[in-house]
Amino acid sequence: MWIVSSISHLIRLFKLDVLIFFQNLDLPRIDRIIRCSLHSQGLPVAAIEPVPENCVSTVEERTKEDREKWWKMGLKAIYEGKLGVVLLSGGQGTRLGSSDPKGCYNIGLPSGKSLFQIQAERILCVQRLASQAMSEASPTRPVTIQWYIMTSPFTHEPTQKFFESHKYFGLEPDQVTFFQQGTLPCISKDGKFIMETPFSLSKAPDGNGGVYTALKSSRLLEDMASRGIKYVDCYGVDNVLVRVADPTFLGYFIDKSAASAAKVVRKAYPQEKVGVFVRRGKGGPLTVVEYTELDQSMASATNQQTGRLQYCWSNVCLHMFTLDFLNQVANGLEKDSVYHLAEKKIPSINGDIVGLKLEQFIFDCFPYAPSTALFEVLREEEFAPVKNANGSNYDTPESARLLVLRLHTRWVIAAGGFLTHSVPLYATGVEVSPLCSYAGENLEAICRGRTFHAPCEISL
Repeated sequence: MWIVSSISHLIRLFKLDVLIFFQNLDLPRIDRIIRCSLHSQGLPVAAIEPVPENCVSTVEERTKEDREKWWKMGLKAIYEGKLGVVLLSGGQGTRLGSSDPKGCYNIGLPSGKSLFQIQAERILCVQRLASQAMSEASPTRPVTIQWYIMTSPFTHEPTQKFFESHKYFGLEPDQVTFFQQGTLPCISKDGKFIMETPFSLSKAPDGNGGVYTALKSSRLLEDMASRGIKYVDCYGVDNVLVRVADPTFLGYFIDKSAASAAKVVRKAYPQEKVGVFVRRGKGGPLTVVEYTELDQSMASATNQQTGRLQYCWSNVCLHMFTLDFLNQVANGLEKDSVYHLAEKKIPSINGDIVGLKLEQFIFDCFPYAPSTALFEVLREEEFAPVKNANGSNYDTPESARLLVLRLHTRWVIAAGGFLTHSVPLYATGVEVSPLCSYAGENLEAICRGRTFHAPCEISL
């Protein structure tokens, strides 16, 4: 096994041609990250507490007036160009049986649309809604939301080609920016580099939390500031129900004057294997812990006043940040240089070995936030993840497809439409194009009194 013991040894060991290769690596930074990450293992951490009730906007406490106010505030900010959107799209569809970027995946909806197309059309819809909402107060003008798409070395080129071949799904090419997350060398358990070939290190992407460093190093935080962007919506590609650039969530975020916010769903049951928001230490910041950090008694503990689990707010990677906070996070994470160590099979010069990948997670930002607001949403309306191949027990294309069809069927019926179907309704439904409706609004003119045969797509 050829594993190099230290950077200094590495430099002494190789000749000039290999040194030219290593000149492309920031060796002092990598050394600092490895040392800080290994040193952090086993250090004591503050005890966790439940999230205070006043940090969460729950579905039942929200009034119609609140929702309308936040919707209008969000549309106004979007109209003024204050919102940018960041998509985390570094993963391939490997677990789905595809080597393509996961966003290219078609989950089997009647329209045959990919995840990328569905999300692009939601942006188009919000742009139109913002323009229409503000037309009474000022002359109508086009509204543009900048979309920043983070790829990985494995997905960057195919993602760009996919967008180009589909003419950016109706968006303007200059409103879509692709940028790559970083990679870091894989290491052995004692902190040594692992060589994949005699002349190259084994490397891996630095996790979805690499978005903060990538935005800074690509100078995209500066780009956002130059465009007048003040708020950033950030989400993962594999949620087919994601409400991209959600005006209500944005309005809530602005109203609360928080540095960061997250949409959350309630845990389905105490032992559900999801990360949850907690408060770290007495009066400390909100953060996310994995389910493994909650013992059975903590996971099952109930709030006697609300009847909810004490630790019930699941993280579903739907976040909102101020641009100022993103700059603070990028600097803070780089300064602290602490990464999670994931034990994985690593390709090496002598075949696969067990080693460590260095990763940051998107939720690593929250301990840096002076304030975080949580916004409860319903799973059946906003969370349909696509992670595992059909035939698995959960989070499959089929389960996500059914969640979309059932939600959109409820929209159509509420708008006065009717359905016929030749298979049981629980197994089918209708799909409403994002170009028709963002969240069930404005469907009466299309649906009232009409009958649709499921499955089908309702489009303009």
